[in-house]
Amino acid sequence: MSAENLDRFLAAANDFDASDLHLVVGVPPAFRVNGEIIIADEDALTEQQLTAMATSLLNEQQQRKFDLDWELCISLLHSVAGRVRATFYRRNGHPEMSFRFCGERIATRAELGLPDRLDELARKPNGLVLITGPTGAGKTTTLNYLVDVINSERRCKIVTIEDPIEFVHQNKRAIVVQQEVLTDVRSFNRALVHVLRQDPDVIVVGEMRDFEAISTALTAAETGHLVLATMHSPNVSHALERIIGVFEGSAQRQIVLQLSNALQGIIAQDLLPATDRTRRVLAYELLMANGAVRNIIRENQLHHLENTLQTGRKDGMVLMDNCLYDLYCKCQISYDTAVSRARQPDRIIRQGL
Repeated sequence: MSAENLDRFLAAANDFDASDLHLVVGVPPAFRVNGEIIIADEDALTEQQLTAMATSLLNEQQQRKFDLDWELCISLLHSVAGRVRATFYRRNGHPEMSFRFCGERIATRAELGLPDRLDELARKPNGLVLITGPTGAGKTTTLNYLVDVINSERRCKIVTIEDPIEFVHQNKRAIVVQQEVLTDVRSFNRALVHVLRQDPDVIVVGEMRDFEAISTALTAAETGHLVLATMHSPNVSHALERIIGVFEGSAQRQIVLQLSNALQGIIAQDLLPATDRTRRVLAYELLMANGAVRNIIRENQLHHLENTLQTGRKDGMVLMDNCLYDLYCKCQISYDTAVSRARQPDRIIRQGL
């Protein structure tokens, strides 16, 4: 019965075009639709129901991992909802779950609202391309878009390391090898070291989390590979500060030099409610690594990056506040949304007068 209920909830989420489904003890099933939580007209879920649902989804190895770590993230293929990312966690000693729906196709750049210059980063022969933003900002969607651009245009080998796999790529011009943590590889770090022996042209890292992963990814980017990776960071400057801040002493100086040489670009993004509240709109900040940017990184003068983003429009750079103002002028987001998300609200206020 628990499996039947779960199938019904997942099917309902698909009907609502929800991005997420949350199953929490004491609350009816909750759907995230256009960024807002909608509570279903159902009975509240019990601990017993959620425990039974979790048990029905996990194999023996996954159950052991969840019992040991108290948290787990896996991918599932559902008959109605398609590929789903399932996250398990504990509260009051019992499991609860959230599900992210991955979609069945890669949307176009126009549909996603991504900048034209992003395709240039996908066409780089080597170096590091970063996608940053908060949770739920569409980082994985953008990452898969870039993989699809490369897969469609270039005869090469792409190896991805994901936790978990959210979209399955079919081979087009490229060979795409997708590896999932805990299914195909034991950890991001071990997989990153081993992936260099698989003769890849492009390496895709689901998330750069610590100094070992960052160091290995930068070395790969310096030695002729194109590395695409995501990070949790609100903007371009914070992403670079986070990478550099992971290291200390002489290691930090080395990583600064590697980063200044290897970086090709960063897109920092967020999803905002549209004016009609029926969808969400992508806002982004885009850094293209030109000579000025490389010098700023090399000298560790990251506080100058904002001015470089402001003056680098001819190179395709976009400052987040300018993007917010453009979206407001196009009536895609409200004035209040633009001001509330701006790093310096005065910029929006002055231009909006």
